Amino acid sequence: LKEENTILRNKINKLQILSETQADKMRKLEKKLEENKIKEEKEAQDLEAMVQHVEQNLQLMTKRAAKAENSAAKLRQENAQLQAELRNSRLENEALRAGQAGLAVAKQNAEVALQHLLQVTTSSRASIRQLLSGAESLQLVADLLKSIDRIAEVSEDGQ
Repeated sequence: LKEENTILRNKINKLQILSETQADKMRKLEKKLEENKIKEEKEAQDLEAMVQHVEQNLQLMTKRAAKAENSAAKLRQENAQLQAELRNSRLENEALRAGQAGLAVAKQNAEVALQHLLQVTTSSRASIRQLLSGAESLQLVADLLKSIDRIAEVSEDGQ
């Protein structure tokens, strides 16, 4: 009976040691789980902040693109007006040449109209470049938003 008692005590001791080991493992796993939860929450917050930043940039770029479009439309209209003035100046110039009266004034008017036309053309090109740049930026933001969706999908699949 003593021998059996000793064997049972040894088994109890081994079981207690095993239980303590498993309890330690359990505590470590719980701690790691909590750390992972905190890490995931931080990543989610960071991702949300990035999405908000991208949305703000998208709104800003949309406004800039709208302004650029309005500016381009105004410049096109001004360009058309100046081209009409240039045509009128040319017609006037031709009429003056035919009549040999006021040729110098007509040339000067045509030159002024031409200078205005060149300025508007240069300005129009710059506005169109700006509009294209805004469109490229919007495309970049759209691509970034697509990749954020993929990151979120991969994150959900990984859980």
